[in-house]
Amino acid sequence: MHGSGQQASRRRPDEPAASAPPAPSPPPAPTDAPRGDAARTGPAPGRRQVLRAAASGLVAVTAAGCGAGTHHAHPTPSARPTPDPGAFRLTGHAAPKGTKDWRLGPTGPPHAIEGYADRVSVLPGETVGLHVSTPSRTFRVSAYRVGWYGGAQAALVWASHTARGGRQDRRSTTLDTRMISAGWDRAMEIPTTGWPAGAYLLRLEADSGHQRYVPLVVRSTAARGRTLLMHAPATWQAYNDWGGSCLYYGSDGSYSRRSYEVSFERPYAKNGAEKFLVYERAAVVLAERSGIPLAYTTGVDVHRDPSVLAGATTAVSLGHDEYWTPEQRRHVTAARDKGTNLLFLGANTCFRRVRLAPATGGAPPAVVCFKTDYYDDPYLADHPKMATTDFRAGPGADPESSLTGVLYEGFPVDAPFVVQNPDHWAFRGTGVRRGESFAHLVGVEYDRVTPSAPTPAPIEVVAHSPLVCHGRHSHSDSAYYTAPGGAGVYATGTMRWVEGLMAGTGLDGRDHGMDARTREFVTKVTDNLLTGFAQGPALHRHPAPRPNLSRLYPS
Repeated sequence: MHGSGQQASRRRPDEPAASAPPAPSPPPAPTDAPRGDAARTGPAPGRRQVLRAAASGLVAVTAAGCGAGTHHAHPTPSARPTPDPGAFRLTGHAAPKGTKDWRLGPTGPPHAIEGYADRVSVLPGETVGLHVSTPSRTFRVSAYRVGWYGGAQAALVWASHTARGGRQDRRSTTLDTRMISAGWDRAMEIPTTGWPAGAYLLRLEADSGHQRYVPLVVRSTAARGRTLLMHAPATWQAYNDWGGSCLYYGSDGSYSRRSYEVSFERPYAKNGAEKFLVYERAAVVLAERSGIPLAYTTGVDVHRDPSVLAGATTAVSLGHDEYWTPEQRRHVTAARDKGTNLLFLGANTCFRRVRLAPATGGAPPAVVCFKTDYYDDPYLADHPKMATTDFRAGPGADPESSLTGVLYEGFPVDAPFVVQNPDHWAFRGTGVRRGESFAHLVGVEYDRVTPSAPTPAPIEVVAHSPLVCHGRHSHSDSAYYTAPGGAGVYATGTMRWVEGLMAGTGLDGRDHGMDARTREFVTKVTDNLLTGFAQGPALHRHPAPRPNLSRLYPS
């Protein structure tokens, strides 16, 4: 409903209501099942440099009130593996060449081969340990860097020698938080000497032919003068149900038996890199094709060391970036205030407040989020404003809209994306007119500008997409504002935005009915934003926002 201010906390039907969000109406019907439209793996689409002169329209949709065992060790378990220089790796400063062979082959049965890295990210030259389990006698590993590469979209930078296989069945569960960890022996150490910073897929291949991915970010030490891509492993892990449990449900499928804490010391389920492939990879490919200077990091790294943000022209949050620590949010906000542009290529960003629990032995920290049971978290006693629940909920309520400009409202929804202000600089070269729409681009989750929530001003809604979700009428909004320091902040307001870069190709995610025209539009707008923001603080280069909330959401 226009101006209703209702927001939906995503809860399963059996989840009790959380603290009320900062809107005049209570949250609607509960649900907290894992969301996300996409599931298939595959390559991202090619980007056409010249768009057809398609008259297209952005739609921003808002659905007010949518509720949205025994361990068998490796043959040499006590021996610490030595770094394997590999049968191939980059030499000197030669740029890697693209290959179309990076795509995943048959995955086989659930445990045919699977693995995880002992680091969320590494700096170039550091060594990463790889933990692998497979019933096959041998396996190999190939490291592919995601990028444009003339349309190949990945390059092989390293390949291992054949290594011994071995099934590892060890798994542990922490009783108080129901955290599942694999705790496998290290099968291989991979040196990253000569690897350029970027997003990588480590492809595991058993001698049976079965394959799976392990994602890895080789992060940049600095991003001054560059566009910084912030990958979201905390969100990947929140949805990871390897071992039977995640932050949404337990092994019995119930919300009440969900994990309160999730470990990086386990493989990702399914193909091993689903969230990265669906919500991030296509944006990386487009950013690299654009030719702008890039840097790479993760939200976990921004949490612990904000120096990578210093002097960055832009920080980019990719398509599904839900779980943030207060430290990450504070560091990104400070960067904005110093002139770093922010680009949110999804929806539901910075929705869950989490903390990172220290791990031992150099392992990555675990992600803690008690959600509606935050009062059971012992940490709260000494940190009363650090409830691991929604940012908008108390104690310590701090709605995400003060940073993103938009507020998550609900799911599931499927609606057209409708253009409101076609003359906005983000839409240059698209040929769109007011009211033109792109079918199915709004979904499965969406955001809108909510005047009753903390909202930066002035703010301009550039796409305003009517929708109906669970019988309730609302809108999804794409919005643009500028900060006093000159930084521009743009939020797409739909989780399908990065999937839109692949519309009509049948690759990675699902098309949801989106077509090539939508792909061209989303590609051009994203390219405009990336290249426009790469010039420096947006207010110094582009027209200021034109406030229009009073017309779209009259009180």
